[in-house]
Amino acid sequence: FLKVELRNIQKLRQKEIGLKLSVTIKIKYKKYWRKTSLKQKGVGNFFLKHIEKIKPKNFLEIGIFHGVTSRNVCDLLNSIHGDDFKFTGIDLFLTESEISKDEHSPKIKFSNPLKTLYYKYIVRLDPYSMESVEKLLKKYKKNINIIKGDSNKVLKEINLDNFEYVFLDGGHKYETVLNDLKSLTKVIENNGVILCDDYDLTYAPGVKKAIDEFIILNNFNLRVLNSRFAEITKDST
Repeated sequence: FLKVELRNIQKLRQKEIGLKLSVTIKIKYKKYWRKTSLKQKGVGNFFLKHIEKIKPKNFLEIGIFHGVTSRNVCDLLNSIHGDDFKFTGIDLFLTESEISKDEHSPKIKFSNPLKTLYYKYIVRLDPYSMESVEKLLKKYKKNINIIKGDSNKVLKEINLDNFEYVFLDGGHKYETVLNDLKSLTKVIENNGVILCDDYDLTYAPGVKKAIDEFIILNNFNLRVLNSRFAEITKDST
């Protein structure tokens, strides 16, 4: 009788694990009718699978833009950990006229006129605003902390001890990227992961230059993933 009960318990546990995994695997990168830098086919899903493999509970994103990646990350972390996760996001939330001319930045205006009308007259919110991003993430308001500011300054002011995964997609100037990475050194030393976007961006060569210099300086491990992401870790994974 005892052996039968143990077998039944084991089957139930395997079923629960299988269900949890199936829910996680079914998650697909959604665009939420906004602009996203991970819009190319398969890129968003690749990004989410990389996070799913590591399963961080404390996540930091630098460069939120419209909040699409932030929402996808929160959806994924919620499917893995339930309510037991924390998400922190940092962005300047500038208007197009406020963005420095020598800084590479994604196009803020929609190419689709319907989206422009939707956000201007129906939603009445600039999708690239802190208020709009917080609205998109309101489902997870107890789990998130959105910070408006320059990452080069903010990273020096917040506690970085608990972050296990950082997605770096903020300013693309060499100095900006290098300063961000230097501030995030502790994350790598604590066995966390930094995933940098746009390592292959030919019209923003400062990204690759800063990452390569940071790797050599600290003797960290670098892997180029999906031809565009630079994964930085303490040891080979």
